[in-house]
Amino acid sequence: MTDPMTEPKITPELVASHGLKPDEYERILKLIGREPSFTELGIFSAMWNEHCSYKSSRIHLKGLPTKAPWVLQGPGENAGVIDIGDNQAIVFKMESHNHPSYIEPYQGATTGVGGILRDVFTMGARPIACLNALSFGAPEHPKTRHLVSGVVAGVGGYGNSFGVPTVGGQTRFHTRYDGNNLVNAMAVGLADADKIFLAAASGVNMPIVYLGSKTGRDGIHGASMASAEFDEDSEEKRPTVQVGDPFAEKLLLEACLEIMAADCVIAIQDMGAAGLTCSAVEMGAKGDLGVELNLDAVPTREEGMTAYEMMLSESQERMLMVLKPEKEKQAEDIFRKWGLDFAIVGYTTPTLRFVVKHGGKVMADLPIKELGDEAPLYDRPHVPSPALPVIHARDIAAPSSIPDALEKLIGTPELCSKRWVWEQYDHVILGNTVQRPGGDAAVVRIEDGPKGLAMSVDVTPRYCEADPVEGGKQAVAEAWRNITAVGGRPLAVTDNLNFGNPERPEIMGQLVGCLKGIAEACITLDFPIVSGNVSLYNETNGRGILPTPSIGGVGVLDDFTKSATLAFKAPGEAILLIGETRGWLGQSVYLRDICGKEEGAPPPVDLATEKRNGDVVRGMIHAGTATAVHDVADGGLLVALTEMAMASGIGAKLDAAPSSTVPHAWWFGEDQARYIVTVAEDQLLTVLSKLKNVAVPCVQIGKTGGHAVAIAGERAVDIKALVHAHESWLPNYMSGKAS
Repeated sequence: MTDPMTEPKITPELVASHGLKPDEYERILKLIGREPSFTELGIFSAMWNEHCSYKSSRIHLKGLPTKAPWVLQGPGENAGVIDIGDNQAIVFKMESHNHPSYIEPYQGATTGVGGILRDVFTMGARPIACLNALSFGAPEHPKTRHLVSGVVAGVGGYGNSFGVPTVGGQTRFHTRYDGNNLVNAMAVGLADADKIFLAAASGVNMPIVYLGSKTGRDGIHGASMASAEFDEDSEEKRPTVQVGDPFAEKLLLEACLEIMAADCVIAIQDMGAAGLTCSAVEMGAKGDLGVELNLDAVPTREEGMTAYEMMLSESQERMLMVLKPEKEKQAEDIFRKWGLDFAIVGYTTPTLRFVVKHGGKVMADLPIKELGDEAPLYDRPHVPSPALPVIHARDIAAPSSIPDALEKLIGTPELCSKRWVWEQYDHVILGNTVQRPGGDAAVVRIEDGPKGLAMSVDVTPRYCEADPVEGGKQAVAEAWRNITAVGGRPLAVTDNLNFGNPERPEIMGQLVGCLKGIAEACITLDFPIVSGNVSLYNETNGRGILPTPSIGGVGVLDDFTKSATLAFKAPGEAILLIGETRGWLGQSVYLRDICGKEEGAPPPVDLATEKRNGDVVRGMIHAGTATAVHDVADGGLLVALTEMAMASGIGAKLDAAPSSTVPHAWWFGEDQARYIVTVAEDQLLTVLSKLKNVAVPCVQIGKTGGHAVAIAGERAVDIKALVHAHESWLPNYMSGKAS
């Protein structure tokens, strides 16, 4: 067993290597009144790093709206919970696994998926869907193809093996992610609304039980590694990446749900970031109890593990649970039946101390609440991003032709089909997927129906960099629009806030600005945030990522059979544009990929207009008036129309841009709060009249029909040619045929 006398001497260098600054170490000395042991130093390092303590963001996260009549559990637990009626609850959350996925893309991605699934079923929910948001470096960067290949294989490998469909998400490329890709994983589960399990322990001398797989040395310092910038030596951090086993997690899911159904559980916590340390401390602290652990009882898969290693290991597929003592034997029998480890590793105490014993010796004895409550809280200096000029459409050169620009745009890394990605995911397992990836939002049937769930993950990082407040608003608004576009009633949000180094005032300013915009949008759209994650220090050699606050939205459909899709349904239908078009080109894909400029202010977001227009579109879907619906986003109006045509094989005969507009701005501008809706010809006048009465801008811009996207006065572009351009770039790139 470990002799504490052999533990390393605490030196300034050792403290620094644990990610603790000198003033933070002084805070530890004052808190415990002595020098910490090596194990205690590791525990403080785990609990006080950015990934676990949110010490740079907590003060600003308080401004987010988290309550609504349908919110059963907001932030602070493993996942958020919303009520959807009929005693059914939806449990969901999104988390990052960015740094591990750059170091070891396959295992980094798999364990990201595994971790978020555990967060959901820890609450008593059975996972029914996964989504993700992936951000990679420039295609020409020498490491990008390797990262894409590994991450996508990892996401698919875990989700497919575990048996949950991956139904939606985002994939983007930009040079600012060259040294720091992002892997944000979201999981959604279904539970009984009156059977939600929380993490707070209760009762003194209750058994604390270790469940799941054995503990190894993988993932040690994973949480603190996730709270540091990268440099040229990032490859040396490979041992801090966890290793996942989806088949073990599937067993863990079934065993957990079975002992929950048997009423064995007082409290339960996933062993995620910082492993046994964080889970045990959180369970005790939330219940105003102390915790005593005996590490001799922890199942290990490697010999000679020290207390330090066991407390900081992030081995996967593990849970910590407080059991009802009288149910101990029943719970053990269930876990043994599923072939999983079950070990009583400690007890709750009345002392409010966190005591760790190993080999008969006390390796740590710390105040349990202060480990979390006394973590540093920083109001870091922050400066707002400078306002950028508005780009006037008439100052931007027109393309040689609108069709030429369309054909180029539809095959760019930004706008090309991501089929190569999502076809590696099993998106139909469980048999409830109604709308697969590739549309505005995924739709999954809830059990046998008639209710369905609409889900989307959205953010436009270039908007967030140009104007963090507007970018934050737009990310929420787009998630709300995408759910609306399939007929869903948006209910709540989870977020994953990915930013650079918060110690730089301009980066902290991006975080503060985005949070301001996110809060404004969530309040106006009645779209509260119930869970989330903050991932900071996403930088390599001092170069930060684009600010990327991923927004995962969830909404409900009363009848999944009435969900709308973006595919045109029949020729001869009227194509309507709902919402006002000014031709906003600042920060547009057109400006960047056709004109070679990333500049200007992004499109402003009028939240009241978003709500009004979206409510009208949802009403049209529910009334059966709208035959196809698509929100207008990246690439603008013509790209959205083309996506509808490609999805159906039915063309569009479009009127010329209005004479009062600049044509390329009309077709490619990225004004917000807009939808394309098709209606049957005999419904047209009625629809136009109704929208006029409610003051919602709506114009007919053409009719469906033919086999091409044809603008009056311009060359028609055959749908097959557009599909080829749209579908070919990513497979060609991954096979080495395209740069």
